[in-house]
Amino acid sequence: MEEKLNFSPNALVVLKKRYLKKNEKGETIETPFELVERVSSTVSAIEKKYGATKEKTDEIKNKFFRMIASLEFAPNSPTLMNAGKELGQLSACFVVPVEDSMESIFDAIKATALIHKTGGGTGFSFSRLRYKNSVVRSTGGVASGPVSFMKVFDAATQAVKQGGTRRGANMGILRVDHPDVLEFVRCKEKEGDISNFNISIALTDNFMEKVLKEQDYDLIDPHSNAICGKINARQTFDLIANHAYKNGEPGIIFIDRINDENPTPHLGAIESTNPCGEQPLLPYESCNLGSLNLSKFLRETDGKFEIDWNRLKEVTYLAIRFLDNVIEANKFPLPQIRENTLRTRKIGLGVMGWATLLGFLGIPYDSDEAIELARKLMKFIYDVAKEESMVLAKERGVFPSWKESIWDKRNVRIRNATLTTIAPTGTISIIAGPTSSGIEPNFSLCYFRNVLEGEKLLEVDPAFEYVAESQGFYSQELMNKIASGESIQKMKEVPEHIKRVFKTAMEISPLWHIKMQAAFQEFTDNAVSKTINLPNSATVEDVKEAYLLSYKLRCKGITVYRDGSRSVQVLTVDKKKDEKAPAEVKEEKSSLISYPKPRPEVIMGTTTKVTTGCGNLYITINQGQDGEFFEVFTQMGKAGGCAASQLEAVGRLVSLALRGGVDIKVITEQLKGIRCPSPSWANGKKIFSCADAIARVLEKRSMDQKEIVKVEVPVLEKNEATVAAKKSNSFSNIVGVCPECGFALRHQEGCLLCDACGYSKC
Repeated sequence: MEEKLNFSPNALVVLKKRYLKKNEKGETIETPFELVERVSSTVSAIEKKYGATKEKTDEIKNKFFRMIASLEFAPNSPTLMNAGKELGQLSACFVVPVEDSMESIFDAIKATALIHKTGGGTGFSFSRLRYKNSVVRSTGGVASGPVSFMKVFDAATQAVKQGGTRRGANMGILRVDHPDVLEFVRCKEKEGDISNFNISIALTDNFMEKVLKEQDYDLIDPHSNAICGKINARQTFDLIANHAYKNGEPGIIFIDRINDENPTPHLGAIESTNPCGEQPLLPYESCNLGSLNLSKFLRETDGKFEIDWNRLKEVTYLAIRFLDNVIEANKFPLPQIRENTLRTRKIGLGVMGWATLLGFLGIPYDSDEAIELARKLMKFIYDVAKEESMVLAKERGVFPSWKESIWDKRNVRIRNATLTTIAPTGTISIIAGPTSSGIEPNFSLCYFRNVLEGEKLLEVDPAFEYVAESQGFYSQELMNKIASGESIQKMKEVPEHIKRVFKTAMEISPLWHIKMQAAFQEFTDNAVSKTINLPNSATVEDVKEAYLLSYKLRCKGITVYRDGSRSVQVLTVDKKKDEKAPAEVKEEKSSLISYPKPRPEVIMGTTTKVTTGCGNLYITINQGQDGEFFEVFTQMGKAGGCAASQLEAVGRLVSLALRGGVDIKVITEQLKGIRCPSPSWANGKKIFSCADAIARVLEKRSMDQKEIVKVEVPVLEKNEATVAAKKSNSFSNIVGVCPECGFALRHQEGCLLCDACGYSKC
């Protein structure tokens, strides 16, 4: 039966790396078929609890199996990883309360560690913590404030490996009327600080009104609820926009709007969301998510595609039943999470493959037709989801806190307090792919993915591939050009009407990104995870306009990302060009280093052997065609260990400096004389450390290149791929290098994603 599975080669690699069962030695002991069987069996077994016969349970199991195996639906990662295993924790989203006491703070840290251990992500509101330097009456001391405690949470997260697959992800939220709001906005000013958190500011309707009127607003002491200061709303708004312009954070959520649609206000106000912002939750609630792959719900007639509404309806029914069953099958990490999740039974059915669907239909992402279809499609999914939840309520009962909920007031007996969520689907869309992620536009129409043992697979957006073949302009040369970073908008061989349909993320105006988010939000009762892409040339005013438009269009939150804002090196301030820049940006707006020179396919160099206190060190220095030093490689005679990794790091950084145009004298001055506990002697000179040895060889080779022996060094495809990606407009949001495969990482929906191997970090 293995042939029934439709997983792509790259999906199989991701499944093996992160989802398939492994034994104590780390060896894979499960096939993809067995994974789907494990998940569908575990989740369908809940039917017996509600009186289903064995035959009925088997029928539902087979339907679950089909919709997952055919890539029409995918549950969130913890369900794929843990269903049917001893761990058994199936939820992706949690919110943990942080009250204003040491006991509560460290209880929250413990809860977070347990949640991250099982594969979940956590959200926190730090708005209840008293502000920095306020008096703590019980001790007579002063409070250290929310930001200091966030750093404690961040350190704890760093120490916990999440389910053996990734570091835990956190969301930190602070209300805009908290006295420490300005410090919170600035808390990730230095790249790398509080790195395990996404941060968002909770904006109130009152604050937004004050922004529009350019008036002051009150700062509220969270301990006494007394007014403890005033600040100009426009000043705070500008600071938020300035920092988002610089590095994409903080995001913003419209907290009053979220609570206007809180389905159970009698249980309390919502203060926080999960790490990517799409799931507002009450304290100690969790939510189970899953996504429909829209690109699989198409019918072709005479070369023209249309949505298969009947199949979409059938799978939506199944997906809602599946997600409700997941709640029962779940092994919750804490008893209070079990209690609070069961009382509201929140689920979140979302979508992926939206851009791919539009491509097949021939509809541009940035068009009114696409916006109207988004509304129609999401309304259809929501109506079907509600219908099935009402059926489940008849079979199994309403959620326990139904009384006094918004559903009670509407006289709708329903099984689940919430039904729909648009979540990020980075890794899931690779498993269900090739298809586009969430409701995002394509970031590239074609790219190379790393598959097996270094083999690369050219992966093309299915809609673009179909159109290129059917209209006769498909060629391997064209696809390679796109994969190397060229935009089809500049290609003569691509027809103009095709260019109009297949714009990539950075080729679409931010206005259309926001309009698309708002269209889906209209029929999503949780929230929508979406990145509003801005070109590198965007201004702080563009960020502010995006915020105001998202508020006007009734989004529940927004994350903006200016292309390149996390991937450039600041050198010196250019005062002349900065005279008209906003104050917050002026101090850091700079002339920027260019990207490193691309590496030729073949390059020549020399290898020098140096005896160090750690063993024989082989230092290879390669030169470019112009004779300038280009890169450095090191190899220690003793393979592996910390020394080898440190040497590799030094070699990479020296190479980056050389390729970026840094003078070799500056490099040698930095390395020369660095000491370690085991110095040695070589050629009558003392070698203080391996770094010192590299400096001496660089210095020697720069003075006398005639004594060297030339060798040929293999191609560095990973570096080339990253450089090509950075140079390209069609590879947007490049923020670094993947730690697993060396390809480019990009920023999307609050996460770092690698298109090549599926690595993700939120």
